[in-house]
Amino acid sequence: MDHQKLEKQLGLWDVYAIATGAMFSSGFFLLPGIAAAETGPSVFIAYLVSGLLALPTMFSMAELATAMPKAGGTYYIIDRSLGPMIGTVGGYGSWLALVLKSAFALIGMGAYLGIFFDIPIIPVAIVLTLVFGILNVVGAKETTALQKILVAALISIMIFYILQGLFSIFSMDFVEITKTQFTPLFTNGATGFFATVGMVFVSYAGLTKVASIAEEVKQPDKNIPLGMILSIMSAIFVYVSGVYIMVAVLEPSEFRSDLTPVATAGEAFMHWLPGESGVLLVVIAAVAAFASTGNAGIMSASRYPLAMARDKLLDERFARISTKGTPIIAIVATTLMMIFFLVAFNVAEVAKLASAFQLLLFALLNLAVIVMRESKIEEYDPGFTSPLYPWLQIIGMIFSAVLILEMGLLSILFTVVVSIFAVGWYYYYAYGKIDRQGAIFHVHARLGEKKDYGLEREMRGILREKGLREDDPFERVVSQAIVIDESSTELSYKTIIKRASEKLAERLTLDAEALFDKFCATHNTGAIPLGNGAAINHVRINEDLPSEMVLVRIPEHLSVSTKDFDVLNEDKTGEVENLRAIFFLVSSSENSGQHLRILAHLAEMIDNKHFIDRWKKASNDTELREILLRDERFINIKISSVNNTQKLIGKKIMEIDLPGESLITILKRDGEIKIPHGSTVIREGDELSIIGEVEDISLIKEWKKVDE
Repeated sequence: MDHQKLEKQLGLWDVYAIATGAMFSSGFFLLPGIAAAETGPSVFIAYLVSGLLALPTMFSMAELATAMPKAGGTYYIIDRSLGPMIGTVGGYGSWLALVLKSAFALIGMGAYLGIFFDIPIIPVAIVLTLVFGILNVVGAKETTALQKILVAALISIMIFYILQGLFSIFSMDFVEITKTQFTPLFTNGATGFFATVGMVFVSYAGLTKVASIAEEVKQPDKNIPLGMILSIMSAIFVYVSGVYIMVAVLEPSEFRSDLTPVATAGEAFMHWLPGESGVLLVVIAAVAAFASTGNAGIMSASRYPLAMARDKLLDERFARISTKGTPIIAIVATTLMMIFFLVAFNVAEVAKLASAFQLLLFALLNLAVIVMRESKIEEYDPGFTSPLYPWLQIIGMIFSAVLILEMGLLSILFTVVVSIFAVGWYYYYAYGKIDRQGAIFHVHARLGEKKDYGLEREMRGILREKGLREDDPFERVVSQAIVIDESSTELSYKTIIKRASEKLAERLTLDAEALFDKFCATHNTGAIPLGNGAAINHVRINEDLPSEMVLVRIPEHLSVSTKDFDVLNEDKTGEVENLRAIFFLVSSSENSGQHLRILAHLAEMIDNKHFIDRWKKASNDTELREILLRDERFINIKISSVNNTQKLIGKKIMEIDLPGESLITILKRDGEIKIPHGSTVIREGDELSIIGEVEDISLIKEWKKVDE
């Protein structure tokens, strides 16, 4: 985890714009007529079925991306779940498929511009590739700013287009239209229909590409799944409604041979607009769609070589981050590869061949969810969990396999060739350089084989990067923490564990000796070193209890061996870790994920370079707690008759109207710490520790002011 990190600067609408922009291009503006030739008027149903069948992979990707929000998306997930060899196949295949799809989109953009302008398509596509490549180098935020403009224009025009089309259809004789345009519904029977489902399925493939920029997403647990769900809902609505309109208004034989069916249909029902305004709107929407696919494609595709270089599967220069916060070498390589395909190949034909590989990746992503869950890695902590596990994933894998067989021999051969190249590259370049096996080895461990401990460490690092969830009680745990401010310089680690165990046992009504034994047995070490003069010891109890913590400050350095340390021997200490702070955490086993997130966030706070200096200088228990709390969400007030807190004197805590969801966590009275209850009566001189949202704490600060 020592590589350069990408800045988290993308929000919900950035995710939505990238996912939506990656889906709309040839699938809507070029493909419907070709698909209708296979199944007839039922083509709009084929788009609906394909969208629904994309849901298993969408749910799987949302779960995996929230558990592992790292650059490289599909590659990174497959690598960490199924191992680096399969990861290399996924990395090269994902990059190649997305490069081809993006290049094809820019050709389509040139084709639609050709409706109004006499321009050479390939040179225009090359210029556009360079423009989008430069924009991606400038910065992710700038790239997604353009993406949001393009997607907003696309969706706005498409909504107008669909509303006008439906109004036109329903203002005519609906029964007659259905009879003439939709009969027979399935011209080639079930075989033709399911072949069409496979053909249009790849129209939704761009949805999962958003995972490749997951590392740059703020609040990934919320924004990634919500952005993907909103995106696929938009896509299904536009695809199904739009194609239904095309079937209804276009003459069947004309529709099936039309490569610009959206524009042709628009001419039929938007003729009331002046001049060629209707067609112009469609062209603008098409240009926005193809441009957004090309733009998002370069952004997403460039993260694959970045992630592979971080993992030593490519030259480390591909992982270099520019001063703009973008992977400049990876972007340049992706841009040049797109230009190469545009110049050297018939991109439309090669892009079709990549469809089978995308389906293979879909199958692997569904398998990855099963592997990660069955590995029982505690640090696997997705912010979103796929419903109907594992049946949804099994359906997704079966459907992907069936569709791959429908893709034809050339597409399957293309997939095999790319896979063989990737495996060859792995053994030629990377084998022996890397020491990881993937989560599948944890599944092996349950069968008596070895597991990949390095993956557990990496997942803990991801937990630190992700941070806390909104409902994690970190502030409550720290603000109520028991503080042991040790004054003696003559003490052992065993003594500290005993004191912490006794205090926690008293608060949680547990057996102190049993708790002591658990702390001693943790990882068979006695302490988990964090560096910066601090260590954590933590246990989980098989009981329903809240998380509780003990903070220990040591006046002089305590040398504690953190490897093979015999904690039961008071005289045996090593020279491994000089400690000034030790933290003991107890949680319920039922909240394993929350326990790990609290530990990860605690480690993040301790890692601050100013932590140990503030820790040594703190004058009392309250200041020790405040060091670990976010200042804007915590306040300590003293009840006095000379300021606005006087209104609290004599009131029970249940009677106090605190702003928002604020909570009194600690009451200090006459030097003693008390856990407040609803019936506790506030007295003058009491000190209250309160946690809450930023705006609520700012209101409570007003209580400390003196009335004028």
